[in-house]
Amino acid sequence: MEHRLVGPGPYRATKLWNETVELFRTRMPLRKHRCRFKSYDRCFTAAEAVDWLHELLRCSQNFGPEVTRKQTVQLLKKFLKNHVIEDIKGKWGQEDFEDNRHLYRFPPSSPLKPYPKKPEVWNYLRFPPSSPLKPYPKKPAYQKDVIKFPEWNDPPQSTSQENIPVRPVVMNSEMWYKRHSIAIGEVPACRLVYRRQLTEANVEEIWKSMTLSYLQKVLGLDSLEEVLDIKLVNSKFIIHNVYSVSKQGVVILDDKSKELPHWVLSAMKCLANWPNCSDLKQPMYLGFEKDVFKTIADYYGHLKEPLLTFHLFDAFVSVLGLLQKEKMAIEAFQICCLLLPPENRRKLQLLMRMMARICLNKEMPSLCDGFGTRTLMVQTFSRCILCSKDEVDLDELLAVRLVTFLMDNYQEILKVPLALQTSIEERVAHLRRVQIKYPGADMDITLSAPSFCRQISPEEFEYQRAYGSQEPLAALLEEVITDAKLSSKEKKKKLKQFQKSYPEVYQERFPTPESEALLFPEKPKPKPQLFMWALKNPFQPFQRTRSFRM
Repeated sequence: MEHRLVGPGPYRATKLWNETVELFRTRMPLRKHRCRFKSYDRCFTAAEAVDWLHELLRCSQNFGPEVTRKQTVQLLKKFLKNHVIEDIKGKWGQEDFEDNRHLYRFPPSSPLKPYPKKPEVWNYLRFPPSSPLKPYPKKPAYQKDVIKFPEWNDPPQSTSQENIPVRPVVMNSEMWYKRHSIAIGEVPACRLVYRRQLTEANVEEIWKSMTLSYLQKVLGLDSLEEVLDIKLVNSKFIIHNVYSVSKQGVVILDDKSKELPHWVLSAMKCLANWPNCSDLKQPMYLGFEKDVFKTIADYYGHLKEPLLTFHLFDAFVSVLGLLQKEKMAIEAFQICCLLLPPENRRKLQLLMRMMARICLNKEMPSLCDGFGTRTLMVQTFSRCILCSKDEVDLDELLAVRLVTFLMDNYQEILKVPLALQTSIEERVAHLRRVQIKYPGADMDITLSAPSFCRQISPEEFEYQRAYGSQEPLAALLEEVITDAKLSSKEKKKKLKQFQKSYPEVYQERFPTPESEALLFPEKPKPKPQLFMWALKNPFQPFQRTRSFRM
């Protein structure tokens, strides 16, 4: 009995339902049974179905060994209600399935559920009367990025950049000399340019956008549209859950009316600190701990909405597909828990701490006969932590799987993801940071209106790349050449630096060494004068040497 792993993505609960139904229909053993002196072929008893399906779910990577027999019976009740199975007389539609010897069979029709489809938006185009062609439906294009957060130099939303006159930027040789003065040995002065002020709404949008983008990256999805309703994500919840926390990492609420009732909090502290509850001066009697636990379970069981909320159900179910990669699953759960309302996150933190302490406390008396402490914790609080709004599919089994993983890793999951927090804080700080500008930059030119980019052809781009920057550089070179204030030594030094920085422009101006030599002509060297006093004996007559010829 193999149950393939269903990874993260949209409609994961429906995929798991169809996968389980298909395995159940194709691999459940069928045989002949007798009931009231009558034989029935290809059927099974309710107890046989519970045994086989329970083993399948326990061995599945999607559900795990925490699935109980009672939960398996609940799933078979849903199978009977959705006509996955029917009794031997063809009756279905009611959840009256029980773990007994009653006979059931599979209906001939397929019980698989279709995946929900979003309605298509048809945009009809107008054609002239002579055109015989019909318009095609235009489907909305879904962007990969979740939300585009504002940049510091983005114009306000009310500003339109259509038909704005733009004054062309003319760069003369002096301005180019300033901009490229570093290349010829001079460093100009600089000034600070302060960026546009970030509003509180801008910061909130940055937090929301980067958090959702990070979640989308961890899940490996092209879009979060079918997993999460982005409009329901509150950026203020994210910021509050990151910064308004105690030393223990528990969320601190600004609105105390949303806090846990005092009697519930006292009961949770009593069980979490057992057997040190004598310090709380609580009355002690036989079965006291069971009554305290029942009080806590009743409060959480009557919540109007699960702690992980209805609109985040698909997101958390999608994260369950990453449980084989524990590190990635913890990271995804961290981000999803940041999206919770602060009061829900606080209640979840306190509940998980209590559950973990009770399970680790060896001195804790048994809270329920027939169940281990860990199993009791999971079965009692799984429905108040995660469930779907319509209570369909496999939400109960998925809740058990999630709570089990949450109990084992609650300390890491309920922490603020440090990498995400650092990344967002650096982004906000970067947008608020001042910028250094040198004289001659574009921002030194006062324009009557902001400029905007215009798309050009490849030929125009190649022309501008080849000649657009060379003309001002050539003018700058000529200015250095004709500068009479520079000495020959300084001029040679600057020309040598210019040749090193812009060899192509320099080569075009001086194609040969002779043309470069014409700029600095060599002066004629004077002939050395013969001084009379340089001779030792200027008036000594010439004496003929003696010949060696014999």
